[in-house]
Amino acid sequence: MAIRDLGKVLVIVPTYNERESLPVIVSGIRQAEPGIHILIADDNSPDGTGEVADGLSSRDNSVHVLHRSAKAGLGAAYLDAFNWAKANGYDVVVEMDADGSHRPQDLTKILDALTNNDVVLGSRWIKDGRVVNWAKSREVLSRGGNLYTRMWLGIPIHDATGGFRAYRMSALAVMNTDQVESQGYCFQVDMAWRAVKANLRFAEVPITFVERELGESKMDGSIVKEALWRVTQWGIEKRLTDLKNILKRK
Repeated sequence: MAIRDLGKVLVIVPTYNERESLPVIVSGIRQAEPGIHILIADDNSPDGTGEVADGLSSRDNSVHVLHRSAKAGLGAAYLDAFNWAKANGYDVVVEMDADGSHRPQDLTKILDALTNNDVVLGSRWIKDGRVVNWAKSREVLSRGGNLYTRMWLGIPIHDATGGFRAYRMSALAVMNTDQVESQGYCFQVDMAWRAVKANLRFAEVPITFVERELGESKMDGSIVKEALWRVTQWGIEKRLTDLKNILKRK
């Protein structure tokens, strides 16, 4: 399928111990959107994912590899990849997991929606969005976390923690990404919050999230705790700012 008029598009796929699933997701992306480029950002995976990535790159000049020295978190990997994309003249970047949880066929919907937006988020929790093979407890945690985020920050986003999304590089330029310190799912909330504060045009499109079949989940309690703490902190700061603005007007 021909890429709509978005300029140069780069799908960023961060990896850590994803040697089994990486060739599958790269193949799926290439079939769904043959005209785009892929950047594999590997955090020095001990299972040899970096070598697999190099092999894929050697056979396809649209696949690139960013070797990072150590595992430093999802947020750091994406920020390094954003800088790589800027240095190499890309106009759009897409975040996409390597484990198969993000379907390549949904990539087309996200890019289509970016035509009239600055940021597009793939959403599990809007009409026609869904999850497959999730335990009920995990669904409750995700829905509850997103409800808490939406209410505490006052943002009209139903899936702020989702990691399947696209940004125009012009949007990232006004989001102060050099100040981002959050990691894990909190990184995704942080980026969504920055997009709202920057008054960017954004949209959510429904996606199907499929629980990984290969490898092990990186989800742990520290990720949830960081997100809860930071969202609460941002919410308090927002309320204090709103109160100061009200008092100034009186």
